[in-house]
Amino acid sequence: MMFAAKPTLVGELVTLRPVGPEHADGLHELVTDPEVRRLTGSHGEIAAEAGRRWYATRGEHDDRLDLAITVAGDYVGEVVLNELDTANLSCNLRIALIGARVFGRGYGGEALSLLLDHAFGTTPLHRISLDVFSFNERAKHVYKKAGFVEEGVLRDALRWDGEWYDSVIMSILRSDWQARSQTLP
Repeated sequence: MMFAAKPTLVGELVTLRPVGPEHADGLHELVTDPEVRRLTGSHGEIAAEAGRRWYATRGEHDDRLDLAITVAGDYVGEVVLNELDTANLSCNLRIALIGARVFGRGYGGEALSLLLDHAFGTTPLHRISLDVFSFNERAKHVYKKAGFVEEGVLRDALRWDGEWYDSVIMSILRSDWQARSQTLP
């Protein structure tokens, strides 16, 4: 399958590594952070041991790529390609950083860039999509900067603290990535 190889991707700020049980404590911190839960629309909770089992099995899957975002060896988040559709050469992207202590440092933007370069540079993928809640302006800015384009809106897709929020659908195509790659220094 497309994601049988689990690469380590090195940037100036972050290194993306295949997730494993050694990253489970970081995952638990990520999924229990109230702001991260709001930004991702995560209503449920994941116990630490369940997270450890989850991360221990990600390497076995060749239809998805789960990478830990690390800084100087410390887990600061994850970036995932999942929901692979081989017939249409497309997949979904998911990214989350551990919380406010790492927001705004460029880690997410560089992680996206590394992952997109890998995905479009080494696989036949044509399209990568994601969704982001309408109130998450910081994430939308980072996605647009990486080359994602808004495609549509799922109205009232999230109910959070009694309020309804839209989900914005975005994607990047191989041709978008190629055009962007040619204009970068």
